[in-house]
Amino acid sequence: MKKKKYNAFVWVAFAAIFYPMLAGFLKKDNKPNLTGIVINNVNPDSLLKKDKSMWFSGEYQSLKDDYNNDHWAFKEKFVRLNNQFYFKTFNQIRVNSFVLGKDNYVYSEGYIYSAFGDDFVGEEKIKSKLDKTKVIQDSLKKKGIDLLLVFAPGKGEYCIEQIEDKYKHAPGRTNYEAFSENAKRLGLNVLDLKAYFQKLKPNTPYPLFPKFGHHWSYYGECLAVDTIIGHIEKLHHCDLPDIVWNKIDVVDTARSRDADVLKSMNLYKNPEQNMKLAYPDIMFEQDSIKNTTRVLTISDSYWYGPVYMGVGQNCFAGGQFWYYYNKIIPNPSATEKVEVWQLDLKQSIESNQVIMLLYSDGNLPSFSNAFIDDAYELYTNPKTYYARVERNKSIKQFEKQIREKPVLLKKSTKKSQDLQIPLDSAIKLDAMKLAGIN
Repeated sequence: MKKKKYNAFVWVAFAAIFYPMLAGFLKKDNKPNLTGIVINNVNPDSLLKKDKSMWFSGEYQSLKDDYNNDHWAFKEKFVRLNNQFYFKTFNQIRVNSFVLGKDNYVYSEGYIYSAFGDDFVGEEKIKSKLDKTKVIQDSLKKKGIDLLLVFAPGKGEYCIEQIEDKYKHAPGRTNYEAFSENAKRLGLNVLDLKAYFQKLKPNTPYPLFPKFGHHWSYYGECLAVDTIIGHIEKLHHCDLPDIVWNKIDVVDTARSRDADVLKSMNLYKNPEQNMKLAYPDIMFEQDSIKNTTRVLTISDSYWYGPVYMGVGQNCFAGGQFWYYYNKIIPNPSATEKVEVWQLDLKQSIESNQVIMLLYSDGNLPSFSNAFIDDAYELYTNPKTYYARVERNKSIKQFEKQIREKPVLLKKSTKKSQDLQIPLDSAIKLDAMKLAGIN
């Protein structure tokens, strides 16, 4: 009897070990359907055929391990079960830098810090940044181009009631307060959507921020776009196509980007979405005469929603969106991905009538990314600007290479997590290493 039990145990152990391997061989497509996780899709077998030296250097074995780890048969199921366990047992979500608040509200932790002033970068840094912005605004105005700063609301302060108590304390000086006060002092063109949303909050008929989303709700986006259009019309003395809606669908299941964090949570079973969300049935005024004011938008991820709506094409005369002053949307080339550093900055700026810098409060520490510094140097000392651009070209090329190759991007992502630095900083460190710069 003991021998039979022993044999049964052996067979169970054998099946547990070899079944996933067998399933991996039998299943043709093992790519996991997971959101927000970098997956290496390049099988190194194809690379080995071209370069046999990879076998002897050990590079092939390392790449193969990484590929197999991403493509084993049960990766998706096990990731989802693991995330479900942490969600149910510890009230945690396995999304980098995101946390769970009260009543299942999800937050970017950085936006919580922003709400309480924990990420304040200092008065002098903000003054210096905005002093340069004033020079750029005045320089562009002489060319008939208006510069507009838009301060967008973040979920941390807007939904401050649902933040876990452990984060709460008496607020200190915030980046938003310093930016807003100094911009007013300098006479900069500003649209304060953050203040506008706070004004709407007590009486809004529909949520302006969703429970399971990071950005403003689709309804909030529609209000923001309508307000931006009206503000640009007054600033630039022009008439833009209007955004209108006569019908609003109210549902309890998120659409559009209103559950973008929920998708990234990669749960085995999603929680109930018990929030009524509004979805205006939008239309854009079709007027080719009005749609002639080209607006370039430099922004964080908050502008992706209006891009999906079609604001750039329908209202801004095909104006581009420069995501974090890096990725260009829509991509100007049909054959390769083009990044901002590859453009002629002066020509690109001056092909627009309005330059809009839109950043949410959680991203104010890196407001405009490097655009303000670059544009300031470009218009005050073009000789040093072009010399610096030429010196940094090789690093930029390697940065682009890292962003486009999942196997390299995964390494940089891990470095950013290990060193607790932004992903862009980790990419730059790896690019400098590839360029032979210490």
